[in-house]
Amino acid sequence: MHVSYWCVLIAALLPLLFTAIAKTIGRRRFNNYSPREFQAQLTGVAQRAHWAHLNSLEAFPPFAAAVLVAQQVGAAQGKIDTLALVFIVVRLGYGACYLADLAILRSIVWAVGLACTVALFLLGI
Repeated sequence: MHVSYWCVLIAALLPLLFTAIAKTIGRRRFNNYSPREFQAQLTGVAQRAHWAHLNSLEAFPPFAAAVLVAQQVGAAQGKIDTLALVFIVVRLGYGACYLADLAILRSIVWAVGLACTVALFLLGI
């Protein structure tokens, strides 16, 4: 299986990483009976981890579609794999920036991730 497909799986699991951080760092015990209420009361690092979780959910569909489109149009596999790997590294960095409350760097890293997704779509041109 191509590296880029593994990256799609990793990207699909990234939201789980960040929500696990939010649930374990939060001062209150996680309540599975009312998770939305629990999440609404998070603060600090736990809240930022939850926000990273939400953003990871938002970033996943376009990235997964971009990988599939690049594969479908027959783009060079090495380029697809490289962009997919960079996306994963950048998204991990994005989460780290969110947790560390580095807003400007987080925005820059987010833009690099978006650029990877757009580049994957454009590989077939």
